[in-house]
Parts: sequence; structure tokens; C-alpha cells
Amino acid sequence: MKTPLLEIRGLTTRLFTAEGTVRAVEGLSLHLFQGETLALVGESGCGKTMAALSVMRLLPETGRIVGGSVRLRDLELLALPEREMRKIRGRRLAMIFQEPMLSLNPVMTVGDQLTEALRLHFSLSRKEARERVLATLQAVGIPEAKKRMEDYPFQFSGGMKQRIMTAMALIGEPDLLIADEPTTALDVTIQAQILELLRRIREERRMAMFLITHDLGVVAETADRVAVMYAGEIVETATKPAFFSSPAHPYSQRLFASLPRREKRGRPLAVMPGGVPSLDRVFSGCPFADRCHVRLPHCLDERPSWTVVAPGHEVRCHRFISKGKEGSDQGAPLDLSEETVSGDKTYAVKGPGEERKDQGRPLLEVSGLRVYFPIRKGLFKRTVGWIKAVDDVSLTVYAGKTLALVGESGCGKTTLGKGILRLLPLAGGRITFQGTDVTSLSRRRLRPLRKEFQVIFQDPYASLNPRMRVLEILEEGMAALNIGGGKNERLARMDRLLEETGLPPESKFRYPHEFSGGQRQRIAIARALSVEPVLVICDEPTSALDISVQAQILNLMKELQNRRRLAYLFITHNLSVVEYLAHEVAVMYLGRIVEQGETEPLLERPAHPYTRALLSAVPVLDPKKGKELIRLEGDIPSPADPPRGCHFHPRCPQAMPRCRETYPQAVFLGSGHSVRCHLYD
Repeated sequence: MKTPLLEIRGLTTRLFTAEGTVRAVEGLSLHLFQGETLALVGESGCGKTMAALSVMRLLPETGRIVGGSVRLRDLELLALPEREMRKIRGRRLAMIFQEPMLSLNPVMTVGDQLTEALRLHFSLSRKEARERVLATLQAVGIPEAKKRMEDYPFQFSGGMKQRIMTAMALIGEPDLLIADEPTTALDVTIQAQILELLRRIREERRMAMFLITHDLGVVAETADRVAVMYAGEIVETATKPAFFSSPAHPYSQRLFASLPRREKRGRPLAVMPGGVPSLDRVFSGCPFADRCHVRLPHCLDERPSWTVVAPGHEVRCHRFISKGKEGSDQGAPLDLSEETVSGDKTYAVKGPGEERKDQGRPLLEVSGLRVYFPIRKGLFKRTVGWIKAVDDVSLTVYAGKTLALVGESGCGKTTLGKGILRLLPLAGGRITFQGTDVTSLSRRRLRPLRKEFQVIFQDPYASLNPRMRVLEILEEGMAALNIGGGKNERLARMDRLLEETGLPPESKFRYPHEFSGGQRQRIAIARALSVEPVLVICDEPTSALDISVQAQILNLMKELQNRRRLAYLFITHNLSVVEYLAHEVAVMYLGRIVEQGETEPLLERPAHPYTRALLSAVPVLDPKKGKELIRLEGDIPSPADPPRGCHFHPRCPQAMPRCRETYPQAVFLGSGHSVRCHLYD
């Protein structure tokens, strides 16, 4: 019988805090073979990262491993003294951490950091170490690696920093790589590159990979086996084909039902009530029982045992009863179809070509908008050039509709949103809102219009004042714009807002840090709605949320749109969300819109090579469904020095000589679908 590379048995980890003991990992048992990828999935707070840190023996000061065994081949890791464990980390066992900017030393060059990690485990001269560092950086796809070795982490993009973290983990040629959310918040193109890189290196080196993620698309494209974690323990393990064809545990099925997809347009996404329970208590029954709508009476007070559903597929659920048990009805996979989990509510969805018939007058018209930032040099800071973050952008948003703005990081999406809100100075163009030209309005004349358009930022924790209670956060905007009447009227209004966004009225007396990520995003939405806007600019509002929380927020936004006839300019790189939520899509590249049209025809028949590349990089949920990845070489060019001609031509697989000479004009393909590409001249 094949011996596992990594075998975890009964791993139990506690965090001893001032508030009490947190049961972070409870009796975790897993195994991983050489050359295999095991994905550990679940919501935030389930204990995935703590399990990985326990294997690495890198727990915080309050953390203690109180039981279990972790064997790496012939070594019992939990029995090693810290001095010996340091020799294992980076050499036989390595980890890619979730946030590369927090993991890289900001005052050391990339080359020095990698050299330090290498010389810790190998007897190499400085020259030999530098040569190996250079080879590793080239292997992970860092362009001009020899030159960029001397750069600091802040001089790299998010995708490049993630590659450097990958290089640091791989430079010791470990037997096992633990990757903790290695693609979270990355663009789909960068994500595809990172996943392809990890897959290639794993195959070349016969390395095992322990992948921690909440993205089921990444699991479908990367993993061999899957383990589902909930409230500190494993509730299901299966091979990838078995997991994606017939997930057994109600929690696993709910995760699938929460995913936004094109075929779910017009229906609410399935959501799980509540959140992951606090791990500071002992569960008498199934930890998922409080959120499970198919629970049995004994789920609340009796712990479920493991049941074999099929070879290589096991589940901990009372619905699956062991064959040898008297009175067994040998459970079958639960029926959690869309109708079962979504309820009866539907949203009106119109077919292609019908969206524009009853839209009437545009709510927002943007024409030729430009946002430039000066490049200053010298003692007197003279302007020597311009960063053309937004360059000649035109778009239209209608009441009650959602326009999705997609593209890679750095293409100018957020800057465009801030420009429309007049939060940044404009270099040119015109913004017409409800028939009023707001481009030339003074700050005093613009102030009354502020209540009509609001913004929801990407990170709710960063955008909410930590020193203010929710009551004060909501009241601040109303008081500034003279909305809501007196104090009692405003309090009543706040209660209605919180209830409308799915929060109890008493939560207004709490501070932002006392809420979960999804709840904080609900507060940010309530703040935006507190002044009764008709247009909301949403800047990546779901990018860092779990699948289940994302479903709650998307349902909320769709419901509010239908009830209040809100218009959304939805900035995102998640094309699954676009398929579900948006009526129209605008694809942005290096400060310009390159393709625009109604969602369904544009995503089914993308015209621009850049749009095709974005769509090809989206992970496919069906493991059997193949796809061709269109690889884009390099990163987005600098907006301070955009390429001559079509800005996309240096990365375009279909570039022609004329693409290097002139920027293409808009070509209309019918039904409001337009593209800027010489292929259609």
C-alpha cells in the first residue's frame, strides 16, 4: 500500500485568549500523497488557515497543539524541537501565505530575501545562491528577473508579488507546498497564470500541494481530492469528480447552490442563514445543525459519525446512516435543487434586445471622460508627463439597471468610478446626471446632488470609521445632506435601513469590528442607501467575501434594485458575478473601453481578443469540461507610457501591423454591442 507523504491524525489546536478558549481545529485527520493536490474548502472562520499553521508549527502566541499527530514521511513534526523544525520549513515543507505584501520584508530587495531563504538550507556561496535565485524567479515568470532582483516588494504588482511568494516557497524544492488562498483578490488572468505555474511545477518536481481556498472554480481546475471543513472539523472528503458530481453534506451542497451563474439570473441565490458559529464552545451535536434546513431532531444533540458514501467518498452527516445500523435507510444525496434552496421569489429578466426598449432617458451619461495624474520630477517638481488613468471613456447607465465594468487591476476601473463621483479632478470630458451637466459644477452646487449618487467601497472595514458606532456612521451622511428630519425620525429611518439590509436594529449601537465581513458590507450598503441615492457605484463589493456571504450580498443588491429602482455601476473582475447580476458589460483596458454590450450576447460571443482572454481564464466548475486558456504575455503596460496604436497589441495573439500604428475606432456589431478592434474594420 502506498505510504502518504503527509499524514495528519486527530490534530487538535486551541487558542487560549482573554475571552476564553477557541477550539480552532478539532480532531483533523487527512492524508496527502506525493504529486497529489488536496483542496481544503470552507468559509472564513472554519479553521482552514489555522490547520495549515498547525502543520507548519507557526501558530500565534496564544495557539497550542493539544493533541494529534502530523507525520511528514518518517518524521513526526509535532515531536521536533523548534531548532529542528526550522530545518524542515522551506526545505521539505513550505507555505505560500494569503497576503504577499504582509509576508514579504518591505526593506529588503526581492533577491536578498530569496537568497536568505536559500542559504538557510543549503551550503552555497553567495554567487551560487544568486544564480539559483535568478533561475527560480525566471521559472515563476518574473520578466527581466536579473534586473528585478534588486527591486523591493512595493515595486511589484499584486500578481508579481504572488509569484515572488511562490518563488520563495519553491526555492528550497520542498516535498510539500501549502498554498493558503494563493489567488484571492487576483484578476482572472493573473489567477490563471498562478494556477498554471503551480500545476506545472508540481508535475515537474512530483511535489504534493495542500491548497486552501473558498473558490470552487479553483478547486475544479487544480485539485485531485477535496476536503470540506466546517467549524474546525472535516465534514466531507471525496475525489474531485465525486465531489463535483454529487456533493453529500448539506453544507457542501449549499456552497454549490450559492454560486452565481448565468442560468440563475432572475432567481435569488441560495443562502445559508447565519454564519460560521463561534469556536469558543463545545458542540453537543452537528456544528452545522443551526444552519441546516434538512436537519433531523437528533442532529442538535448527537454527533454524526463518518459514513462511506462511495469508494473514496466519506461524509459526517446523520442523513447518511451506516449500512450495519439497525433501522438503516442508507441515506442518499440530499435534493438541494435550485427550487428547494432559493424559495419562490424571482427577479424579472429580459432577453437580449429587450433591455433597451423601455429604458427611457439615461440616468448617467459619461462622454469622453479623462482623468490624468501629473508626473513630477526635479527640485521644483515640474510636470514632465501624465499618467492617463482614464482616457476618453464614454458609457451610459439607465435607472434600475446594472452596468458591470470589468478588466484587470490597473486598467482604471476604480479611477473611473471616482471620476464620475467627482472625487478626482477631471482632465476632460462630460458627465451628465439626470439631464444635468455636473462636470463644471462648483463644490457648493455639487453638494446637493451628492445624495443622488453614492459608493460602496471594496473593503468595508477600511471604509468604515472604527471609532464610530453604526448609528453615527449612518447619521453622518444624513446630517451632512440634511436628510431624515429630526433625531427621532433619523433613528427610525436607521432601523428601517438596517432591517432592509438584513441587520437587527439594535446593531446600530455596535462598532464595525464587532461584525463579520459580510455584515460590515451590509453596513456599507446601508450607509450608501441612507441618503436615498438613485445611482450606486460598487467597487469590488464581493471580491473578498466567502461564497455564502457573496450570495447574501448579491441577493440583497438585486432585491434593493427591484424595490428602489436603483442603478449600479458594478466594478469587478469576477465574471461569474457579472453573468448573474449585470444587464450590460463594459470591458476596460489601460484606461479605455474596448468592448461594450448586453451581458448575454457579449459573454457568449466576445469580439475583442482581450475579452476572450478574460473569459478563457475563468475557472470552469465542471472538471470534465475542457477549455482553451488564452495566455496573455506580460502585464498591463504603464498608463504613463501607453503603447502606440492599439494599447493591447503588445499582448494580443492576433495583433496585425496596423494595430501598432492607429487606435481602432468603435465598430457596432448590433444590439448595442460595440468593439474597438481592427479585426472588425
